[in-house]
Amino acid sequence: MNLNRRVARLSRLLAAALLLTPWLGACVTTNPATGKEDFTPFMSPAEEARVGAEEHPKMLAQFGGVYDDPEVGGYVASIGGRLAAHSERPGLEFRFTVLNSPVINAFALPGGYVYISRGLMALANSEAELASVLAHEIGHVTARHSAQRYNQSIFLGVGTAILGAVVGSSVFNQVANIGGELYLKGYSRSQEHQADDLGIRYLRGAGYDTSAAADFLRSLQADSELKRQIAGAKGKDPLADIFATHPRTADRVERAASAAGGGNGAPRLRSRFMGEIDGMIFGDDPAEGLVRDNVFWHPNLGFTFAVPEGFKLVNTRKAVFAVAKNGAKIRFDSSPDQWNGGVMRYISDKWAAKLRLRDLEPIEINGMRAATAVSEVISDRKKMDLRLVAVRFDRRTIFRFLFMTPPRLTSSLDLGFRRTAFGFRRMTDDEKVDIRPQRIRLVIVRAGDTAESLSRRMQVRERPLDLFRVLNGLRPGQKIQPGQRVKIVVN
Repeated sequence: MNLNRRVARLSRLLAAALLLTPWLGACVTTNPATGKEDFTPFMSPAEEARVGAEEHPKMLAQFGGVYDDPEVGGYVASIGGRLAAHSERPGLEFRFTVLNSPVINAFALPGGYVYISRGLMALANSEAELASVLAHEIGHVTARHSAQRYNQSIFLGVGTAILGAVVGSSVFNQVANIGGELYLKGYSRSQEHQADDLGIRYLRGAGYDTSAAADFLRSLQADSELKRQIAGAKGKDPLADIFATHPRTADRVERAASAAGGGNGAPRLRSRFMGEIDGMIFGDDPAEGLVRDNVFWHPNLGFTFAVPEGFKLVNTRKAVFAVAKNGAKIRFDSSPDQWNGGVMRYISDKWAAKLRLRDLEPIEINGMRAATAVSEVISDRKKMDLRLVAVRFDRRTIFRFLFMTPPRLTSSLDLGFRRTAFGFRRMTDDEKVDIRPQRIRLVIVRAGDTAESLSRRMQVRERPLDLFRVLNGLRPGQKIQPGQRVKIVVN
């Protein structure tokens, strides 16, 4: 395209923008929740409802599906309904979903789709605290924060398209395909504060103690700090939590406390809430596989394996990871595609077709055909040695181990990795029955009980006392009182 044609195209784009100006101006309305002008010409409220309905099944698939307890789901929906009735959009059909995920998280989609995880419910200590989270997410919906971000992305794309007309690069069509990830990206600081303020408003309207919001935020901070300490990380902990979609703004607790004005003396409904979560699954659900110390069990699929001491196991929907402080890593997953050929050819022609392999050979693992090979890659600008192991589990399924080590550690870790790979086996029927999830159980504090003594009843390996204090919202130095109901984690 010569310069004259580029100038002519740019002129047409600018003319179209001028023609759109009156229409864009007509799209400015006042949001009744915020009292500020809404300029969202590319996403109307009707479009929000369509997008929410379209993205809803994707969110369920990504975050563990719906927690299978209708009573808990109905309880949360009833709280959300009371809060939504006090919002500025009472006619919007809000939908509240409890996700079967141990990850502490909450988020909302356009159109009134609000989600909280069972992991978040386990951290709350009253109905008012749970309501504060739901109210905050309702605030994001009524303030139309997702619509604002969508429009900002569109305008950015339009600007890029005009620039592309000058330099000869067409990218405008790429902007339209944004997808659900847009709605899970972190909100801005001002949007978080706005949702906090609206949430306090809805809490007060529904008759809850508004100071519960600040208390729950304190529990979130304590939980995140404990996770970082257990992981040995100085920065962000490796497990995604609510802060993945909500910024870690240190002043939010103080702002929430200030907005609550010391509370309004309304009830927190602690007993009713604690009764609802008694028996709730804590941590991994066996249906998705679960971690016990350094062993991974999957009773539904019928296999188990152990990783070497010093590796921390993390179970996700896509894969199981094990990481060590020395930089070594293990990834375990299944082949995304069915493979009917041999296991060696699977490694060379399918899984690692782009790698330069060495020592490709067949092996047998507990009666199952398998194969292994080694290679090298560059990860984070560092050379890493790879050991690949593929196991034919059944006619349809190939499971895969990927062992990654800094070269200086490869020989010292080789024996442990071999034990992991050759220890992969089918579970017995008795094991499948015996492997049960951990659950939240309530106990009544009796005279003489302390946080230390009750934490010894927690069937968790790492930091049981600290976890007991975090789960029960205990501040430093705070003691438990006789007659109080507290949460413990048991098998």
